[in-house]
Amino acid sequence: MNAVNDRDGSSRILLTDPAGSTAEVLLYGGQVVSWRNERREQLLYMSTKAQWRPPKAIRGGLPLCFPQFGNLGPLERHGFARNRFWSFDNDPSPLPPANQQSTVDLVLKSTEDDLKIWPHSFELRVRISISPGKLTIIPRVRNTDPKSFSFTFALRNYLYVSDISEVRIEGLETLDYLDKLMRRERFTEQADAITFDGEVDRVYLNTPTKIAIIDHERKRTIELRKEGMPNAVVWNPWDKKAKSIVDMGDEDYTTMLCVDSGAMETPIVLKPHEEWKGRQELSIVSSSYCSGQLDPRKVLYGDH
Repeated sequence: MNAVNDRDGSSRILLTDPAGSTAEVLLYGGQVVSWRNERREQLLYMSTKAQWRPPKAIRGGLPLCFPQFGNLGPLERHGFARNRFWSFDNDPSPLPPANQQSTVDLVLKSTEDDLKIWPHSFELRVRISISPGKLTIIPRVRNTDPKSFSFTFALRNYLYVSDISEVRIEGLETLDYLDKLMRRERFTEQADAITFDGEVDRVYLNTPTKIAIIDHERKRTIELRKEGMPNAVVWNPWDKKAKSIVDMGDEDYTTMLCVDSGAMETPIVLKPHEEWKGRQELSIVSSSYCSGQLDPRKVLYGDH
């Protein structure tokens, strides 16, 4: 792990693995802002108009939403964890010790200012690690308050895709979802796979541990595996909405897709001293083609 200071004094952490993949993590937001494979190809989308000025949130990469997802509550959108400065976590137990080149442990503890807007004392930890073709994030929330509290949480994955109209998602078919474009009305997914030809903003309920994002043009599949986070959000703003987002390039929607892991539909409740733990792995699988279509059994059930 190499830590370098940016001009504004904030720390940027570079993770490397022996096979040549890299990730960059900021202490600001505890946010992954770059993940490249051994061929130096960028796997995460970063907005061409991202605002790198605290206290602004940074659009792109992998922001953590805590203690509130979206505007489902009284706090600022997606909570405040993504625009706080985090610290290195010197005691990540009970997690096992990790390779310092390819892993970083960070922690965010509630401050007096945080307690004014969200009156619950907490410790939010995250372990970020890379290995060949894989980015793993282990978030943990501990209640250090004398009373119980509840929260919602998400790992927002801004994935970089070659062309949104050539992408499809498998693993969410037949599931119920809340459509945020239809005042959160509940629907059942009817398609064999999710494809994109307009704005999509949905929260899928009771999702499986594994979802596949298939990028036809790159002949590459990103596999998302998750634990402790039953919901999945699928979001692409499309052209009209993208133009209205200040920190997003007008054409950015064509090369980005958010597929998020989270617990936002049913808040997580923690008693004093209790800890919640989640886990997410993003892995790169090169797609095996047959007649131009991917074999979904290999994607969803194969052992990669």
